[in-house]
Amino acid sequence: MLMSAQAEPPVCKIMDYGKFRFDRDKKEKEARKKQKVIEVKEIQLTCLIDVNDFNTKVNHARRFLTDGNKVKVMVKFKGRQMSRQDVGKELLERFKGACADLGSPEKAPILEGRNMIMFIAPAKTAAAK
Repeated sequence: MLMSAQAEPPVCKIMDYGKFRFDRDKKEKEARKKQKVIEVKEIQLTCLIDVNDFNTKVNHARRFLTDGNKVKVMVKFKGRQMSRQDVGKELLERFKGACADLGSPEKAPILEGRNMIMFIAPAKTAAAK
């Protein structure tokens, strides 16, 4: 192993390569243990959701955000509900407002097929708790 490349002549250290690899792998394993994996939790809503059901879903999302996970909020449209996409957008705006203190939306609600999707990322203070 090269200890000092700038010295004249360069200084090297003779060592056991197996032990060097073992120590390196051990340090990498410790570094991986300290990493936090962010999961994406999904919450599904429908256009005709009732107030109490909506509040329950909001409470689930708030719990996910306090744990430091991202939340994917999905509004499913069935049948003729596709003609009333403004209701779904309004529902997602209400959801965003209810979770505003714990997280902020990553991007605006997007329609993908029959689903309108929005991602909410946890705020720095919520993740720290």
